[in-house]
Amino acid sequence: MNTFKDREKGFEKKFANDQEAEFKISAKRNKLLGGWAADILKYDEEKKKNYIVEIIKADFQEAGDEDVFRKIKKDLEGSNIQDADIRKKMSEFLEAAKQQI
Repeated sequence: MNTFKDREKGFEKKFANDQEAEFKISAKRNKLLGGWAADILKYDEEKKKNYIVEIIKADFQEAGDEDVFRKIKKDLEGSNIQDADIRKKMSEFLEAAKQQI
């Protein structure tokens, strides 16, 4: 019986660790994405830091990445950045975040 309890605890711990890693990767991706968008918007360092925080917070509005995508898209209107460019950067930064975490 203890073997099953030990396995259950092990699975729970792995799940918690996986969730934490996903959160960190997502937050790092959003930080990189926010920095990229802030550079396009030509924000100074202080405004860039605040903008990155806005992007990270935007990810808490709903599950998935669409909330972040919509925020970036809205903010970059008039910058000649296409939806495909934003999604490509989101993918690139996700891979970069995985490597860094």
